[in-house]
Amino acid sequence: MKFAIRLLLPLLATLALADLARAEDTAAVDRGRYLARLGDCAACHTSDPARPFAGGLRMNTPIGAIYSTNITPDPLSGIGGYSLADFARALREGRAADGHWLYPAMPYPSFAKLSDADVADLYQYFQQGVQPQQQANRKADIPWPLNLRWPLGLWSALFAGGERYRDDPQRSAQWNRGAYLVQGLGHCGSCHSPRGWAFQELAQDQGDARYLGGGTLDGWHAPELRSATASGLQQWSEAELVAFLKTGHNERTAAFGAMVGAVQNSTQYFTDEDLRAVAGYLKSLGEGSGAPDLARDDGLSYRALAAGQPASTGAALYLDNCAACHRSDGRGYRNTFPQLLGNSAVLGNDPSSLISIILKGSRMAVTEGAPTGLRMPDFGWRLDDVQVAELANFLRQAWGQRAPRVSAAQVAALRGR
Repeated sequence: MKFAIRLLLPLLATLALADLARAEDTAAVDRGRYLARLGDCAACHTSDPARPFAGGLRMNTPIGAIYSTNITPDPLSGIGGYSLADFARALREGRAADGHWLYPAMPYPSFAKLSDADVADLYQYFQQGVQPQQQANRKADIPWPLNLRWPLGLWSALFAGGERYRDDPQRSAQWNRGAYLVQGLGHCGSCHSPRGWAFQELAQDQGDARYLGGGTLDGWHAPELRSATASGLQQWSEAELVAFLKTGHNERTAAFGAMVGAVQNSTQYFTDEDLRAVAGYLKSLGEGSGAPDLARDDGLSYRALAAGQPASTGAALYLDNCAACHRSDGRGYRNTFPQLLGNSAVLGNDPSSLISIILKGSRMAVTEGAPTGLRMPDFGWRLDDVQVAELANFLRQAWGQRAPRVSAAQVAALRGR
């Protein structure tokens, strides 16, 4: 009997170790799935919801259109043949397994900050937790010689030499977690930081005042996140930031443009702890910037609209097209139609988002906490460039607000985009 037990012990130990390995693989896949949500990988790499991560999404750039790649574990058209080292190099350095350079629409300057553990968990997820999809990658619609890839190596050498994120010992664990998420997987700077002559982000972290200072891309303006201005978010509380990231709206505004997809695919799935960490980090960027100069509503705009006596062409357009939902006082309806008074999209120095919303309409994010996805209609078909400019100017100067005027030329420049 004892002899039989001694024979069985190695087998039992081997089985136990195999069970532990399988449990760790499952845990790594689960962690990687959450990390892929944090990084919003689906937003770019999914064009057909029935084939997640199979690529093919068209993205416009100043030199032509590019198409996202297949990152499923298909061995022929995807990344099924990638080793962990190949995957890490593509994620952090922008270089595919065969050596060709990736276009920096892939935010590898941000992903360079990821820890080795997170890269490994993402690799496990994309190799074991994603269904393989055979879909060939599509070539970019960029003319020769701009389609040559080797200059991207020079671009990377100049602008993408990022390092792993290192905790700031002077800050709390929550602050460092928020900084890691915003600078790394969240790649918030890709939209919210200004770009340079080579389309590079001008800053990568809070040490540079340009970081998260606002950016404009493809007809939409992502507002600044750090300064105390009427168009920024430093006047928001952390709770308001958390609500916005979780549901796509709060009492101040609603997500628009690319942010709708970011909320739907990514931020609504953050744990509450991670949301608080992100909000705390973002709020810290405004430390010492003072109180924002907010509008002081004297009631004149409201009284004129309520009486049906608009004082300008823009006011008349608002009364005819907007007041039913956003009200004569510009305060909208809570959790339904966003308020326009104090809205960052209305008041930004760059009016691109406001113009684009009027021209193209918008919709709210569809989230577990706000599943209705209410839609604002487009007005570009019924309003000409001058009328859109007049309406935008009314919104930017009504209810005591003070924002620069919009021209018809600015509207015309955005109408076809």
